[in-house]
Amino acid sequence: MREEFQADLNEVSRLLVTMAEAVRAALRKATTALLTADREAAESVVARDAEVDEIYRQVETKVADTIARQAPVASDLRMVITALHISADLERMGDLAEHVAKTALRRHPSPAVPAELRPVFRQMAEVADRMADKITTVLASPDAELAAELEKDDDAMDDLERDLFKVLLHDNWPYGAETAIDGALLGRFYERYADHAVNSGQHMIYLITGEQATPQD
Repeated sequence: MREEFQADLNEVSRLLVTMAEAVRAALRKATTALLTADREAAESVVARDAEVDEIYRQVETKVADTIARQAPVASDLRMVITALHISADLERMGDLAEHVAKTALRRHPSPAVPAELRPVFRQMAEVADRMADKITTVLASPDAELAAELEKDDDAMDDLERDLFKVLLHDNWPYGAETAIDGALLGRFYERYADHAVNSGQHMIYLITGEQATPQD
């Protein structure tokens, strides 16, 4: 029974790593679509979000089946419940990448953001990609110290969002309310993507150390 349980955990871990890789790739491609008006890239992100959703359902099914068959307790139960929490955060990260891609599609054939905003969105995308890379690594090889680094990365994302709003709210903003609203929403998508990465890291810290952290709102 113990070998069977370990096999179940290994399969759940594999699915989570696959999800993390997928949502990282999704935001990278969505950012390309956003900044270069690449319709094909945007459509690919939207189409492939269903694959992330399907992996999420597989994790839910596997966790429910494992609990029913193995009746885990204590640290074993913590492992499977943590996997469920992380898969929910990863699924939401995929949705946020899709939101970015859909914004790019809505504005096509024009770029969705004006030239003045592209540098800050490139930086936000770089921070988000770094965070997605770290959570993928932590899921593959649990590391509490690396997971803890996500908090500092998130601080950098928050700073960039503030920089974005300074541009959007400046008296000399020339592009009108609709473009400003799009910019604010896009900033929120990247910021929330980072928050969910932090949540995943905190769940892994709890799994590794037993110390509970407060998830991002």
